[in-house]
Amino acid sequence: MAMEAATIEQLIKEGIPDAAVEIADLRGDGDHYAALVTSAAFRGKSRVQQHQMVYAALQGKMGGELHALALTTAVPENA
Repeated sequence: MAMEAATIEQLIKEGIPDAAVEIADLRGDGDHYAALVTSAAFRGKSRVQQHQMVYAALQGKMGGELHALALTTAVPENA
């Protein structure tokens, strides 16, 4: 079962309220996405910890409804 890009964005924003989220459907199939998530909440955290925060926000859907997500995280420059 494919997941909509809007649903991915919504889940991430619910889990990380200040996040700016950009989602791209890599293959047009609703199963392979790339996401850029920018949040001040990532400041001081390792890249692994940042990714864990995003995966937690996805509420266990990664690997199930959401087949593949190429994830990039960043801290905003002005935060």
